[in-house]
Amino acid sequence: TIALATPALLLARPAFAREPEIYQEAGIAIDGSDPVGYFITNGPVPGGDITAQYKGATWRFADQASADAFAANPTAYEPAFGGYCAFAASRGYLAPTTPEAWTIYEDKLYLNANLRARELWLEDVPGNIAKGEANWPGILG
Repeated sequence: TIALATPALLLARPAFAREPEIYQEAGIAIDGSDPVGYFITNGPVPGGDITAQYKGATWRFADQASADAFAANPTAYEPAFGGYCAFAASRGYLAPTTPEAWTIYEDKLYLNANLRARELWLEDVPGNIAKGEANWPGILG
């Protein structure tokens, strides 16, 4: 009986929950930063009370113009890799991000976990993007 039970035990695996497509805390995307703000002011802008739902997260905006721009073309403003750390994605794992560790490269927003991760990211942006894109399909679980 033990010999017959062993193969079944080998096939059993723990069930892991899939990570959200968009980096969020308490349902709020990218730490509450206005994603359009990075493009308009060349840096992070805290979002306010104006919000929109997109890809299972609440996105905050500093003003109605930013919300309207996002609504018209969310893919132009949503960060690559769902707002998770771009450097971590290039290495095959997920990490949270901080608003201050950002880069816009070829009209796409990339966020990183911290300023050190951003430094490493900047050493080879095209190479890190290629690695992250290759890893991305399997990272969320």
